[in-house]
Amino acid sequence: MKRLIFVITVLVSIPLFIACPSAPKPDLPAPAQGAQSVPQAAAVSVPGSGDNYAARTKRPSDAAKAPDFSIKDLDGNVISLSQNKGKVVILDFWATWCPPCRAEIPDFISLNTMYSKKDFMMLGAAVDDPTKVKNFITRMSMNYAVFIADQDLQNSFGGIRGIPTTFVIDKEGYIVRQYVGYRPKATFEQDIKDLL
Repeated sequence: MKRLIFVITVLVSIPLFIACPSAPKPDLPAPAQGAQSVPQAAAVSVPGSGDNYAARTKRPSDAAKAPDFSIKDLDGNVISLSQNKGKVVILDFWATWCPPCRAEIPDFISLNTMYSKKDFMMLGAAVDDPTKVKNFITRMSMNYAVFIADQDLQNSFGGIRGIPTTFVIDKEGYIVRQYVGYRPKATFEQDIKDLL
């Protein structure tokens, strides 16, 4: 009987190590308003890419444009998605109290160090108290832009129901991957290589 209770406890607790629940939110439509699927043939090549970027990177035909936003990071710099067009962007929604989020941070720091000079931008969208986030950034020596994601920004990405939720955005501004829960560094690194 004790063994059965132990097994059930372990099985029930597994999701806690994969993703943390976000604050309860009303049901929202999955894609952001105004986001559209664009057939691959209609995509425009990024200047300097030399070929049809969408076809070369195998962008899903139902990929939606990422909603643009303009927000100040915790250092006071204005960050907008449109200013990073032509770069692969990883946008990670996370919190300091979330164990899977904290587990991914060292990998994101490493990826930013490796690829920031190669048309790559790492962005952290914290859904947490600004003071706690600032202290966490300092303690972890985070080397990429972090900002507080307000409810409107979360809603524009379809509502963040669990964290970490990470969006991989290609050079033309299309969301090509969305991950909920922890993923190893190799997953994101492969995405970056595929899209550069």
